[in-house]
Amino acid sequence: MKATLRILKKVGLTLTAVIGALVLSLLILIGIWYVRPNRSVIDPSLKMETWDAVADGTHNSNTDMIYWKGAFFMVHATSPFHFASSQSRLKVQRSFDARNWETVATFDASGEDIRDPKFAVIKDQLFLYALKNTDFTAEPHDTVAAFSQDGLTWSPFQNMSEDSRGWLFWRPKTLDGQTWYVPAYWSGHNRSALLTSTDGLNWQMTAQIYSGDRNDETDIEFLPDGRMIGTARLEFSDSYTGDPRGSTLITLASPPYTEWKAQVKDPLTRLDGPNLFSYHGRIYAVGRFQPVTSGPFAYPGSILATRRTSLFEVRPDRLVYLSDLPSAGDTSYSGLVARGDDLFICYYTSDVHHDFGWILGMVSPSNIRMAHLSLVNLEALANTK
Repeated sequence: MKATLRILKKVGLTLTAVIGALVLSLLILIGIWYVRPNRSVIDPSLKMETWDAVADGTHNSNTDMIYWKGAFFMVHATSPFHFASSQSRLKVQRSFDARNWETVATFDASGEDIRDPKFAVIKDQLFLYALKNTDFTAEPHDTVAAFSQDGLTWSPFQNMSEDSRGWLFWRPKTLDGQTWYVPAYWSGHNRSALLTSTDGLNWQMTAQIYSGDRNDETDIEFLPDGRMIGTARLEFSDSYTGDPRGSTLITLASPPYTEWKAQVKDPLTRLDGPNLFSYHGRIYAVGRFQPVTSGPFAYPGSILATRRTSLFEVRPDRLVYLSDLPSAGDTSYSGLVARGDDLFICYYTSDVHHDFGWILGMVSPSNIRMAHLSLVNLEALANTK
C-alpha cells in the first residue's frame, strides 16, 4: 500500500512539474509576443496611409466593403472573440470619406454565430451574404442573405434556394451585370464549386472547382480575355499546429466556366480570407500571409505562428508577395473599393504595436483598419517582382 502511494505521489509530482513547465513556457511565449515589436514589412513605394475605422475594445473581424449610391458601405463582425459566439453581430457602416463611419444596420443570426459577410449589388439592390455557424471552432453550415434598396433599411436574413443549401458563399461577381457567379465551398470542407444566379437569391450549380484535401474560402476574378481565375485555401488538415502541405490553390477556367484546369498549389502561404481584384488586366489579392511556415510549431495554419494581412499578385502559376499592411495576430478578411487609381482596403487586425501569435490574437480585442494606396504604385511594385 505504501509503495503504491509513493508511486502515485511521484506520478503526481511529475505531472505537476510537466504542467507547470508548460504553463511557464506559455507565459514566457506570451511575454515575448507582448514585448516583440511589430515586424510587418510595408513597401515604402506604395506610400500607404492607414488608420483605424473601428476601435471599440471588442473583437472585430471579417470585413467587406463596397461603394454604392455615393457612399462607402462597410460590414464587419463583432464578437467577444474569434471563436463562435451567440453574441456575434454584423454591423453595416456607411461613410462618405472612408474615415468617418456611422452604423446604419445591425444583424444577428437568432442565437447562432454569424460571420464572413460579403456585399454585392444585384438588380440595383445591395445584397449582404453571411455564414451561419454553431461550432465553437467556426465551421459554418449555411449561407443566408439580406437585401436593401438604400443600405439603411434591410430585409431579414433568408436562406438560399434548396440547390445551394450547405454551400458557403464567398464573393459574388459579374461581367455583364446580368449573370452573377459566386465561388462557394462545401460545409464539409472537401470541395469547392461555382454557382450562378440572375437575382441573387436563386443559385444553380455550374461547375466543381476543386475536390479533395481539406479546402475552403475560394475567390474568383475575371481575366481580360474572359477567363476566370480562382484561389482557394488548402488546409489539408485541421491540426492546431498546422500542416506542412498548407498552400494556395490557383486554378483557371474558360467560359462557360464548367471546367477548371491548370491547378497549381503554391506553398508561399495559405491564403486565408482571399479578396481578388483586377487592375489593368492583372490580378491582385489581399489575404492572410504567414511569413514563417517551417518548423513543427509554424506549419501553415499553426495557431502559434504570426500572421499578416498582405498584398499579392496572382499569376496563373504562382502567388507573388508584394507588401504587408500594418497587421498582427488575428488579421485579414478584407474588403476593398477601387475608385479610379485609388484603392481603399478595410481589414481587421490585433494591436499593430505588437506581434502576437495567432492564438493570442483570437482572444484579444481587434480593430477594423483602413488602408489607402495608389493602384499606380501597386502596379509599379508588381513590375519589379
